Amino acid sequence: MTALDATADHTPDLDLPVPVAPPAPPVGLLAGDPAALGLPSFIVGSVALGLVLVGQVPATAAGASLPIILAATSIGLLVATIWSAAVGQSAVASIFGIFAGFWLSYAVLLLGLTHNWLGIDASAVKSTQELFLTAWLVVIVMLTLATLRLPAAFTALFALIDLALVLVLIGTAQTSTGTLKAGGYVVLLFAALGIYIYFGTAAQATGGKAVRLGQPVLRG
Repeated sequence: MTALDATADHTPDLDLPVPVAPPAPPVGLLAGDPAALGLPSFIVGSVALGLVLVGQVPATAAGASLPIILAATSIGLLVATIWSAAVGQSAVASIFGIFAGFWLSYAVLLLGLTHNWLGIDASAVKSTQELFLTAWLVVIVMLTLATLRLPAAFTALFALIDLALVLVLIGTAQTSTGTLKAGGYVVLLFAALGIYIYFGTAAQATGGKAVRLGQPVLRG
């Protein structure tokens, strides 16, 4: 047996798995948690809309929430969506992107109906609003069911959004101020839950511990 053959006889099994170091966390422009921006952007728009629905402003001032929704909520959620995608958080990017679309389309709907930009006759305004609410109800219910592996706090948040959309849809269809106001209180409730979730994000970002978010409905 040659020296080369002897060395080969004692070569360890090369089929054994080789440990691979985990990828380094993002640094620089890609560092951080997109929820630190996305959550407060979502919360401020929700509070503004909820206050409009519960009657904080006159019925003739339905656009009172638009400065916040357009300049803070929509832009903040769009940035958070891009940020999430950049750091590889596809599910988070999907969530923030869906809500960015909701708030932007809500602003376009309200501005379009108020200024007659959409060419919709006055007799079709209510059915247009019903179409808008129904379409988004379908999407948010889809989101709720598709994200049942997230902690329970997120499922509860999405379920409250579903409930708010249902109440606002019924209130719009029946021209019921009371039902619309109930929808507004649910909006404020899910905004409060969003604040709770944000506390966990902020705590972790400042070196603290995350808040309890509950066990996922689906595991595995």
